[in-house]
Amino acid sequence: MDSYKMLLPFAKKNKWVYFFGVLSLLAVDAFQLMIPEVLRRVTDRLQANTLDARILLQYALFTVFIGVMIMVFRYAWRILIINASRRLEYEMRNDLFTHLLSLSTSYYSRKRTGDLMAHATNDVQAVRMAASAGVITLTDALFLNIAAITMMLLTTDVRLTLVALLPMPVLAFTIYTFGSVIGVQFKIVQEAFSSLTENVQENISGIRVIKSFARENDEIDRFDATNQDLFKKNMKLALIFGSYHPGIQFISGISYVITLVYGARLVLNSTISLGDFVAFNAYLASLVWSVPVIGFVINILQRGAASLTRINKVMAEKPDIKEPVDPITLKNYKGQVHFENVSFRYPGSNEDAIHHFSMSLPPGTSLGIMGKTGSGKSTIPALLLRLYDPTAGSITVDGLPLNQVSLTDLRKQIGYVEQNSFIFSSSIAENIAFGVATASMEEIQEAAKLAGLHEDILQFPSGYETGVGERGVTLSGGQKQRLSIARALLKNPSMLIMDDALSAVDTETEKNILDQLQETISTRSTLIIAHRISTLQHCDQIIVLENGILTESGTHEELIRLNGYYARQHQRQQLEDEWSME
Repeated sequence: MDSYKMLLPFAKKNKWVYFFGVLSLLAVDAFQLMIPEVLRRVTDRLQANTLDARILLQYALFTVFIGVMIMVFRYAWRILIINASRRLEYEMRNDLFTHLLSLSTSYYSRKRTGDLMAHATNDVQAVRMAASAGVITLTDALFLNIAAITMMLLTTDVRLTLVALLPMPVLAFTIYTFGSVIGVQFKIVQEAFSSLTENVQENISGIRVIKSFARENDEIDRFDATNQDLFKKNMKLALIFGSYHPGIQFISGISYVITLVYGARLVLNSTISLGDFVAFNAYLASLVWSVPVIGFVINILQRGAASLTRINKVMAEKPDIKEPVDPITLKNYKGQVHFENVSFRYPGSNEDAIHHFSMSLPPGTSLGIMGKTGSGKSTIPALLLRLYDPTAGSITVDGLPLNQVSLTDLRKQIGYVEQNSFIFSSSIAENIAFGVATASMEEIQEAAKLAGLHEDILQFPSGYETGVGERGVTLSGGQKQRLSIARALLKNPSMLIMDDALSAVDTETEKNILDQLQETISTRSTLIIAHRISTLQHCDQIIVLENGILTESGTHEELIRLNGYYARQHQRQQLEDEWSME
């Protein structure tokens, strides 16, 4: 149960809540144990023919009092313990989500979304159950076991008690054995549930691809196989439970048989009274209920431990990219960037994405980057945003080492637009304003106009308040890219990075957008990655990458005269434009 060490800070913070909650729970149990004593006295008086209406009324009122006190204290422990467990669930989910956002992008390249979702749902819920039902039932079971055995020994007969307890060691061993098996099987079920969640998430996110390739039946079959796997593992867990409860009840029932046979003889021999026998059976009922419940507790605690182990594993992950110990603030970033002999290799790769790469971007200038797919173009903004750190070389911004600059300051100063823009399931206005704390509708509209999206938005039913669906499913590829450009522009960043951000729009729309952005580009450092010459030709400097190595550098005119890759691309695109006009 080392996994539960993670909960010690929460337990210390809420120690008084749990203390008074457990105290209230013990009070309930104590009042419940008074009922057999009432039964003992009523039965003995009834047998002795000394029970009159007045005494019966007294016992009845006392029983009502017991019921009221049980109600009050039961309400108290429910409020205290269950509320505390809900608070634990809330804090754990918040901590887990906060930690996930702190992890580096490399972590998500090797983890499944469905698995992470299962941590935040099923696993957190299992821990909550351990902190509520586990605590409650464990306290109940231990107290009732000890109290019932004590009362049986002190108030009835030692021999009858010992004989009635003979099956209990077998019961305890059975509970322990089943508990271990259940814990292992539950972990297997949780992993299967993660696979199912991942399958559903992928299919819903990729519904357009599934339909366009007519793969519905294949995906249904794949889901059925995953669902069947979860069903089988759940059924195996259910079968274990199915064997567990009847077995426990059978062993417990032996105590009743022993009590009935041996206890009746003691009553007939006048060793104990009929009231003693009735009270003893009531105590035994509490005992027989509480001993098997220990198995239920073990099951809940082991489920919680298995889930905590999975959560602890995530919480133990450390981000590759960390905030510097003494970060340098970057409040007035001028936009100067310098890469010096930088190499970088993605985790799990055998080759460098960029190799001995050097370049300088003076403040207020624009740099265009061209190259084949996989040449390392997108690696440059990834390193500049410190999504990764270079494996060799150095990067500076405004002359400051990038790895010593405040991450928050750095990323606030950069407006980044990637090719596959992520759109949130909210309104168009909320998506555009995502990168800023507050924005007026006028500012949002101005950013949309600069991105060439304003007229498109006005065609939607609710204009800027139109919901775009999950991942912007109601928008075209070009509209998503322009929305992302508007999002970046609204930040008013010191540096703008556009990573193939106009690939989904036609050349005429691209020209109109670039014309509108010229004033914006001319006033800040800009990094533009593209395949089209028309997107890059007005940049102050253009570089060409091949297999992560810088092979060409210069202005548009200089690269044309160089007659290399850039010039060949220019000639080919000119021919394509001429053919499209014919």
